[in-house]
Amino acid sequence: MDQETGPALLAHFAALRDPRQAAKVLYPLPEIMLLLLCATLAGADDFVEISLWGREQLPFLRKFLPFANGIPSHDTLSEVVRAIDPELFKACFISWVETLRQSDPDLIAVDGKTSRRTHARSKGREPLHLVSAWATQQRLVLGQQAVAGKSNEITAIPLLLQRLELKGALVTIDAMGAQTGIAQTILDRQGDYLLALKENRPATFEAVEGLFADPPPDRELQRCEMVDADHGRIETRRHVVCHDVDWLFSDRRYPGEPTFPGLAMVGMVETETERGGKTERQKRYYICSTKLDVETFARAVRGHWGIENRLHWVLDVVFRDDLARLRTGHGPENMAIVKHFALNLLRQAKPTISLKNRRKRAGWNPEYLEDLIRQTA
Repeated sequence: MDQETGPALLAHFAALRDPRQAAKVLYPLPEIMLLLLCATLAGADDFVEISLWGREQLPFLRKFLPFANGIPSHDTLSEVVRAIDPELFKACFISWVETLRQSDPDLIAVDGKTSRRTHARSKGREPLHLVSAWATQQRLVLGQQAVAGKSNEITAIPLLLQRLELKGALVTIDAMGAQTGIAQTILDRQGDYLLALKENRPATFEAVEGLFADPPPDRELQRCEMVDADHGRIETRRHVVCHDVDWLFSDRRYPGEPTFPGLAMVGMVETETERGGKTERQKRYYICSTKLDVETFARAVRGHWGIENRLHWVLDVVFRDDLARLRTGHGPENMAIVKHFALNLLRQAKPTISLKNRRKRAGWNPEYLEDLIRQTA
């Protein structure tokens, strides 16, 4: 590849090993990667569409790489993608994302998503479940780790965190992440944690729940309230934090006592939602390794759910992820990474029209598509 004309991001694919026998390669791996990315940006959602787009847009692709043998068939694309080492591909992705990240610390949300149609029941294969890290302020996918199912997120989350730059960041995870090993991994990488707390940590949950239900008069609490109203719904969120956590640790030993390293704060969010004449109430509890003021705590808790609205929902609606039928080899995981590449590029693009329309514009306007793939930090 000519580094003077090729998109800079393709240089990050240099670590990828071509899984094919060199003597039989008609379509070089850099060409395949460029085709996958450009076609996905331009609206192609499967290998048939990617191959068709490539044949229609071959002159565009040849601006960057030779494509001497034209465009591979959809079967060839499928074979190559399912054979690429996903660990190397994830490493390429993370090295590229680091060039986009701002130096200021960010809120990093970690959560899992299942691609429902990637199962192969006849072969005993469950759907792909991918744990992703999301930079809330920059709206960037930072990395991903595939697991066999949601119940295995506990083992996947540390693997993902160990590959990320966490210095100064606040990492938020739902109750599945309330594990001492995960908390320690975040601290070891110079970040802080904000973890949801549920009955999976019964002793800690009971102690924190009891504090906010009947706080001692000598315990200082910070409080704030926020109200949102839209689509016929009124939601009131009451936030409370307590920076005094010494009472959680004592000389007495008991099963399930709090053992979270660096614990500095506990918090609660009480949500009251009015819709259609009915009111629903919910309380959620959190543990944190840094003493956030109550307003910052409220923004962090709210920000965590951006991974649902701005990543998972976008993948399903804009990239039709729930309709993807890749089921063999590493295909589902590797194409999920391609979509993360595409999403990050679209997020950084101007003007700020909807992601759906940015993708359509990439399909209609070659100059816009070229601008997308040439983006740098």
